Amino acid sequence: MDLKNEVISIKDEIIKLRRNFHMNPELGFEEYETSKFIKEYLDKEGISYESYAKTGVCGIIRGDLEEKKDRVIGLRSDIDALPIEENNKCEYISTVKGKMHACGHDGHAAILLGVAKILNRNRELFGGTIKLIFEPAEETIGGARYMIEEGVLTDPNVDIMCGLHLDENINCGQVEVKFGAVNAASNPFKVEVMGVGGHGAYPSSAIDPIVISSNIINALQNIVSREVNPLNSAVITVGSIHGGTGANIIPEKVTLTGIIRTLNSEDRQLVTKRVDEIAKGIGLTLRGKVKIEIEESYPMLINDKNSVNKLRNAAIKVIGEENVLEQEYPHMGVESFAYFANEIPSVFYFLGCKNEEKGIIHPAHSSLFDIDEDALMIGVAIQCQMVLDYLTNWRNNINLIRWGK
Repeated sequence: MDLKNEVISIKDEIIKLRRNFHMNPELGFEEYETSKFIKEYLDKEGISYESYAKTGVCGIIRGDLEEKKDRVIGLRSDIDALPIEENNKCEYISTVKGKMHACGHDGHAAILLGVAKILNRNRELFGGTIKLIFEPAEETIGGARYMIEEGVLTDPNVDIMCGLHLDENINCGQVEVKFGAVNAASNPFKVEVMGVGGHGAYPSSAIDPIVISSNIINALQNIVSREVNPLNSAVITVGSIHGGTGANIIPEKVTLTGIIRTLNSEDRQLVTKRVDEIAKGIGLTLRGKVKIEIEESYPMLINDKNSVNKLRNAAIKVIGEENVLEQEYPHMGVESFAYFANEIPSVFYFLGCKNEEKGIIHPAHSSLFDIDEDALMIGVAIQCQMVLDYLTNWRNNINLIRWGK
């Protein structure tokens, strides 16, 4: 098998798939047409599948060889879009007003379908099982946890998971991967501060929830600067404040919302506990009442050492060691692949899609985000290589010609 030529042979098809997804974006748990399209493609390729979590899909490919027949590897792609009006000027611009694939999930889905096509038509090369997991609602509440609850990682049980994310900060032709912590955990919170309303000219006859709220906001920042180990990263963001209707009116209530982000379980426990204590304590001190809700949202994404090494070895075979970079610091943003990584050994890496010459420089979640579509072929090749390395001993039968050589 010449992996490079296999991938090149479906280049136009993969780009067409990505553009179809891009033109027809759907938000989390609304990916009905996206899910239908994926299923129809798998049907066409003769790949069986099951439905999960409303709009999620899991394709299943079983190798023909007896060797390593008990091994199971899972590959994941997210499929949802964002509520953004696209401002790109290209032939494949979003056709849905106010919705856009501005985070590369269109590319992720196209890559996984390309992997499915190549591996399914080369089943004689490997044993074991491949699960192709198309996850809904990554951008909102994380479809991964619902797919897991419904059994996507069982029957047969997945041994190892691999996921990727297109990254506009990394040049096309390169990847970044990291041992250990890759993405932060998050805990969204909501604080309701109740006071006593009154006339702005007579504050002594009221209890001002705006003043209480401002004290809470300032005090919360001291948690990171004075209570979290300075060698660790943590972020507390208060992102919205709602209260009051007029300049001369002291309102009865103010509502704050925000998110806590941490990179280890100890800090997560400490910060959530202290946010609760400080908000309630200041409310009591300033004669108000505080109600606080802190959600247990996305967990930390921790890469497994052995899984990282498997991914690195596969990527080196495809693009060369000089193009396999080590991610220096964890991302403080969240990633729902963490739910999979919490269950089984996993690796999550970043696939470069930046190309300054082509003007591919705009950040994810912006209305001008786009990718260098050459990155799609590299993603397909690396994913295929990792699967073949894991599910076969016939490595010498696979052409490991470096990409671009």
